[in-house]
Amino acid sequence: MKAVALLTRRTGWLTLLLAAALTPALAQRSAARPSPRPAATLHVGLWTLWHDKEVVVTPLPGGNGALRSCEGCAPSPLTRQTRIRASGDRLVIGSHETSEIWLTGAVTLQAHGESLVLRNPVRIAAHSGRLVLAVTLPIETYVERVVASESGSADEPESLKALAIVVRSFALHQGHGHADYDLCDSTHCQLLHWAGNSERRSAAHSATLATAGETLWFHGQRAQAWFHQNCGGRTAAPSEVWPGTGAGQQPMPWLISHGDVYCTSSGAREWSASLSLAELTTALAAGGLARPGWKNLTVARRGESGRAVTLRLDSNEIPVEDFRLAVGRALGWNRILSNWFEVSRQGDRFQFHGRGSGHGVGMCQAGAAAMAAGGHSCSQILAQYFPGAVAADESTGLSWQILRDQGLTLETLDAADTPYLPELRRALSQAENLSGMKSAEPLTVRAFRSTPAFRDATLAPGWVAAFTEGGWIGTQPLRILAGRKLLVPILRHEFLHTLVESQASPNAPLWLREGLVEVWGGETKPDGPPPALTLDALDHALAHATTEAQSHAAHRAAGWYVARLIGRFGRGQVSAWLRSGVPASALAAFN
Repeated sequence: MKAVALLTRRTGWLTLLLAAALTPALAQRSAARPSPRPAATLHVGLWTLWHDKEVVVTPLPGGNGALRSCEGCAPSPLTRQTRIRASGDRLVIGSHETSEIWLTGAVTLQAHGESLVLRNPVRIAAHSGRLVLAVTLPIETYVERVVASESGSADEPESLKALAIVVRSFALHQGHGHADYDLCDSTHCQLLHWAGNSERRSAAHSATLATAGETLWFHGQRAQAWFHQNCGGRTAAPSEVWPGTGAGQQPMPWLISHGDVYCTSSGAREWSASLSLAELTTALAAGGLARPGWKNLTVARRGESGRAVTLRLDSNEIPVEDFRLAVGRALGWNRILSNWFEVSRQGDRFQFHGRGSGHGVGMCQAGAAAMAAGGHSCSQILAQYFPGAVAADESTGLSWQILRDQGLTLETLDAADTPYLPELRRALSQAENLSGMKSAEPLTVRAFRSTPAFRDATLAPGWVAAFTEGGWIGTQPLRILAGRKLLVPILRHEFLHTLVESQASPNAPLWLREGLVEVWGGETKPDGPPPALTLDALDHALAHATTEAQSHAAHRAAGWYVARLIGRFGRGQVSAWLRSGVPASALAAFN
């Protein structure tokens, strides 16, 4: 498992060299017209429900693991397995004590029987004999992981995009009550499975990338946002769920209670639970809501949606959301699924019958999935659950404009990019002619407003001018590329990547896909000495290059091998291997 998604960078060395030429102009533009930017990273609590007292840290071979006693201190190489335990508010490592530890590089963490590989900085501190761990993640990596963790099999691409925007808005637009990190990894904030969700990860990555940097806005102001699993047919206003908090008292006209026919299109979700007096007494005592000895439990007050707002325990009232959370923590989250329920006592047991799942505020995931399955777009889903709010760029508040031409879609924050559409179309036509391929679906180019915004969204290194994944291309500002007369060459190169990927099967090695782009783009010739990189090492070098020089060498080697294959077997045969894989008999020529 990797804490940061390893994006497959479909970026050839031509794009890298062109990026180097752009750097001074981009830097000068950025210095002359600075724009406000949100934080690029989040500190996310790790294993926050476990309350671990010790953790074992093991460096990964070649992972450059290091340890330091403060964020700005000089690091010490981590060369062996190290045990870190909490003692009061101090950390103990062997015979030494310190107030905090920072881990960098690739390490394995082990605690409570779980083992986790992380490649992001980790801060470790201690409070009252328990460890406090926080991982520093790029915002887009955090969003991707939460979408993978919180989404379900019924989700469609458009509902996943809506979820990504809501997740990002929740993370950035409100406080979450934690002193040691920005958000926790539990449902108190947003669920994040550190071990990953391989079945959902690819779709979550695509949705996150397609909405990079977008959050929810209402009349020019950043808007708070929530989501839940199933509203039962009607959403709730924040005041129904959190009446005594800022969320329940602050006017939020985009979060009103309203009916949801999409959630119940396949029938309303109903549930029931039977809990003993002893079970509830234990849960309420652990949650600090009631002492043992109470006898009666009834609904005291309901909100506009029909959900219970407060419960009466004998003569006292308690918030229903606090009750639900207390029961969930003590007895399991599958007992009281929502605040929309009836309750009655039968002997020493309390019978609950309710509908929906979750708090009911904001976007209903079941309804969003049904809307997406019915052909509704991400923006239509957001309009259903956040009336009057729209998705916009987090840095500027501007909405992405959609410009279409034959075979492609341009997404931009700047209307001045419209004149570049013919050049993009020309680059696509050249790529189609060079490859002999056409995409069955329109290709999308998202032009970012600034270099930092491009890097934050794609996690691409500074020496990359454009980034391609599937049929999606992210670029640095078009006006800069066009001003340097590099717009068509760069986009032609990226379009070649999209066309090759549209034809490639999982059997096609990365070096073949990258090499075809190099050859068709005229960037590699078959003459010259054999590259130092062998075929066995080439895919790893392409996927894990950490410098411009390494990437350049890997792409040149891929182009050399493919050029030699084309010279021997012909263009048509080598192109066909994108679907079937390269046979061993053909590779024998290089041995």
